Amino acid sequence: MVRPLQTREIEAFQAVIQTGTTTAAAQLMHTTQPSISRLLAQLQAAAGVKLFEMHKGRLRPTREAMELYATVQQHFVGRERIERELAVLRQSGAGSLRIGCTPALALSVIPPVMGRYLQRYPGAHLSIQTLGANELRDGVLHGKFDLVLSTMVLASEALDATVLHRGQGVCVMHPDHPLASRAQLHVRDLQDQLLLTLNASDSIFMQLQQKMLAFGVTPGATIETNYSSTICRLAAQGLGVGVVNPYMAAVFDQDLKILPLQPECSVEAVLALPPQYAPSERVDTLTELLRAQFLTYG
Repeated sequence: MVRPLQTREIEAFQAVIQTGTTTAAAQLMHTTQPSISRLLAQLQAAAGVKLFEMHKGRLRPTREAMELYATVQQHFVGRERIERELAVLRQSGAGSLRIGCTPALALSVIPPVMGRYLQRYPGAHLSIQTLGANELRDGVLHGKFDLVLSTMVLASEALDATVLHRGQGVCVMHPDHPLASRAQLHVRDLQDQLLLTLNASDSIFMQLQQKMLAFGVTPGATIETNYSSTICRLAAQGLGVGVVNPYMAAVFDQDLKILPLQPECSVEAVLALPPQYAPSERVDTLTELLRAQFLTYG
């Protein structure tokens, strides 16, 4: 009676077609020759079609057998693709790990973390995009990033953002600057100084501006930029005093004097994941590595 073919019967059929004998097929499948013969007999009975005849000591397939073999090959190619895809997923996760972050964190926190991540997953592919907070928020909400990291607020009720680190803004200046000998600076010390600031939408700038207004502080001149790295480079050239996040300041600590500022300008490093997906093992690993890196900032 015709019945569905079993996987082991199909594998034996494929091996016999490829090798030409039941003995060679048995070696290929790591079994015995009688086992292969039994599987072929079962296959032919189940198929209800003549598939082989003996010819000069070898099994010779019929045309029906070769048509069946062509279909079997397509089936096994599909299985091989599945196995290859699983191997890739085991090695590197679901394609590349897509990371979005603000420029300051891309230059400071991300590089050492990437080194440690690749030590764990040498075959991984990583994509790192530096963007503003609005682009990061929209990207993670639409699943374009597997993880985003920001020093700016990612305002959205749909996002479950996690604060990985809380710090405070610091003052940066050339080591020979007149204020560099202080243990810390008060916002009053910025009176008449050339001030290097971020633009008006930045959280540190808004806090600094409020404190200068509260204490009646007026800088002598200002240079405004949208990158804290630019502030650090300008300060290293002796062009004034800047206030930046502690992560970027640490990148330039060989060229700058870095001092705490009072009253504090708070800084948060925020992580957010796409709400529509559960985090993968690789994302969890990267998150833990980021937490460990932020601990180095106190």
